Amino acid sequence: MIRIEGLKKQYKEAVVLDVPFLEIAKGECFGLVGNNGAGKTTLFRIMLDLVRASSGHVLIEGQEVSRHEEWKAYVGAYLDEHMLLSYLTPDEYFQSLRKIYRLSETDLQTHLNKFKDFFNNEILGKKKYIRDLSKGNIKKVGIAAAMIANPKVVMLDEPFENLDPTSQNRLKKLILEETVNNELTFLISSHDLNHVTEICNRIVLLEKGTVIKDLKDKGLMAGELDTYFNY
Repeated sequence: MIRIEGLKKQYKEAVVLDVPFLEIAKGECFGLVGNNGAGKTTLFRIMLDLVRASSGHVLIEGQEVSRHEEWKAYVGAYLDEHMLLSYLTPDEYFQSLRKIYRLSETDLQTHLNKFKDFFNNEILGKKKYIRDLSKGNIKKVGIAAAMIANPKVVMLDEPFENLDPTSQNRLKKLILEETVNNELTFLISSHDLNHVTEICNRIVLLEKGTVIKDLKDKGLMAGELDTYFNY
């Protein structure tokens, strides 16, 4: 599904990312953790061709992201609020995406119904611009938008940040359901170790741009991360 080969990002003499090889399988719920400055967001931005690597390749379904466009049709992402059209209301924004992705009104409603509990009656029909929503509700709009076009891959950067505890639990349930039912591949970067160890079946620990651990045993993840971050 996703293959990274010899990926490096360098600013003058400083190497901020150095990942020789990494593969992420279809249907995997992949967690990416690390301290501030570890390179998590940089990695996601390179994978989405928002930032160019100094060397190396990222391939999604065999297509190198920096040279092709077709992969964009089946990859959804929400990294931050700058990815949204903040001068629109959520209803207007979802309608704009519906037209871009050529979805029917029924398709859109079916999609939004999945997020009914997650939205908690605070998103749709409120006639508030996205820019005027709380940070948590802006994040809800972004997450729903990332999944609107039935993607094969969804990338979320700090999806639990600014969400209240109930919304965090509803999001975890939603991700698990989508992974199981639709074989959706999730890539989740987060500082919240409890959430990622609960929902992810694989976690990569990144530090100073380098992969320190690649954890695939769910029973050992929490302990190994706890040991590392309390060292």
